[in-house]
Amino acid sequence: MLVRYQPAKDIKFKFSDRISKKLKNKHDVTEDEVKECFHNSNGVVLEDTREEHATNPPTQWFIAETNSGRKLKVVYVEDQAIYIKTAYEPNEVEIYIFNKFSK
Repeated sequence: MLVRYQPAKDIKFKFSDRISKKLKNKHDVTEDEVKECFHNSNGVVLEDTREEHATNPPTQWFIAETNSGRKLKVVYVEDQAIYIKTAYEPNEVEIYIFNKFSK
């Protein structure tokens, strides 16, 4: 499902300790890079409708670049704040899906 997202200037991001460690140790992604992707995104967000990823509110994701041009897939849940679930460099299939359904 395609959703248009307009990031607010005062977005409140939440990174659990576990997620922060996973971003750093597994994906070599910083919290600042995740925030940059939100601010650099084109406003297109896809909802993850796969049953094993179902959450309430729904899990959403997008692909955007950091200020240095690094492309990341950012996965999150929004509920009075942006709760980051993960972020990493997307593979070709994820880029294809995002490009196909984000138009």
